[in-house]
Amino acid sequence: MTVDLLDAAASGMDAQRAALDVAARNVAAAEAAGPNAGYDRAVPIFRVVEGDDPRVEFAGTSMQRGTNVDLLTEMIAVMNASRAYESDVSLFDVGKTLAEKTIELERL
Repeated sequence: MTVDLLDAAASGMDAQRAALDVAARNVAAAEAAGPNAGYDRAVPIFRVVEGDDPRVEFAGTSMQRGTNVDLLTEMIAVMNASRAYESDVSLFDVGKTLAEKTIELERL
């Protein structure tokens, strides 16, 4: 069970890291295009992989046609991804602590 918890947390961290990368690419591309040029916003797509140990993975991006990148929207996306990443890190730490306690109990 602890290994499943660690896998789930790690897959969530990977997915949120990818979301942060997408937001960074959006901002960089919008800045490079300039204020008068349009740039379609990339939106991360996630999927849940079902099975014995369900996990989340980054499935790519979709482009929002006709919408320019808005820095405020991207900053909100960065904050959301950062909070989700921090949550996954906390979950991973709980799983690690459980594994350590289980090992300690087996030694007794």
